[in-house]
Amino acid sequence: MSRLTLETIAELAGVSRSTVSRVVNNHVSVRPEVRERVLSVIEETGYQPDPAARRLAGQRANIIGLVIAEPAQALFADPYFPRLIQGITQACNPLELTLSLFLFHTKEEEASLYPKIIRNNLFDGLITAGNHVDDPLVPQLIENDVPFVAIGRHEHPDVNFLDTDNVAGAHAAVTHLIRLGRQRIAHITGHLNNRSAQDRQQGYLNALRDRGRTVDPALIEIGDYTEASAYEAMHRLLTKGIDAVFVASDSMALGAMRALREANVTVPDEVAVVGFDDLPPALLAIPPLTTIRQPIRRIGALAVETLLDIMDNGSKPARRVILPTELVVRETSGVG
Repeated sequence: MSRLTLETIAELAGVSRSTVSRVVNNHVSVRPEVRERVLSVIEETGYQPDPAARRLAGQRANIIGLVIAEPAQALFADPYFPRLIQGITQACNPLELTLSLFLFHTKEEEASLYPKIIRNNLFDGLITAGNHVDDPLVPQLIENDVPFVAIGRHEHPDVNFLDTDNVAGAHAAVTHLIRLGRQRIAHITGHLNNRSAQDRQQGYLNALRDRGRTVDPALIEIGDYTEASAYEAMHRLLTKGIDAVFVASDSMALGAMRALREANVTVPDEVAVVGFDDLPPALLAIPPLTTIRQPIRRIGALAVETLLDIMDNGSKPARRVILPTELVVRETSGVG
């Protein structure tokens, strides 16, 4: 029989190589049930770690993985993700950390990619972005005790995450429109399988209710964070007598404004528009877009800092950081 390796033990125990390494080195970050499973396999196989390998196991590869739970085409179409990656790389470079980016194009590729990530022993920890409610990767990372931090709110109590205060940001956007006297304020959501879209919709609803407004479900259109989806949604909303719209991202707001322009509806005189993100195209829009600024690059940098803290000090207690937003008033809404 060939010599047993960390990879062999990892495969038999159903965990990552790094988890076996941490068990062998008696690292405190391994959950008891996972440690017990690995130790059981070690005992059954008679595995004896090589002393040199054990020394190497304590060293870092100085590589951080980044998984964006969106198809690669969305990453390059949405200016949010390049800005996020910029923040991550700006934090990695001074620390001489290499960033390894994991991408997929289809759901089939996504399903095959995640087990490979779990088994990968070439990175020290992982940053995840995308924040889908049914993201299959996060439970696997928890199960295999992989050090990671998520960008986006998570319900699981053991998940370390950073996020923007999406509820408060959306609330500020809609409150601004109400103060301007707008009466029929619509909302174009992001993909509602995404927690940020859910939170921004909740902020929209909270703002209306806090000001004594009745929520009209007919004024809520479902988008998917693409410009095309908001373009189609705005065409539907134009039949409903709206005078304002809060759109869940700047990219979608630009699509909505294109539909308004083609329909000869003036912004903001007839319909006011507010977006979310404050990406560079918001300032270049005609007219310039009122939006909610979120600190995208700062979130990326903090994700790196948080991940390093987890790797040094363990993942408990869970780090949960919510960063504030800012209303940036420009011409698409008017001043109020």
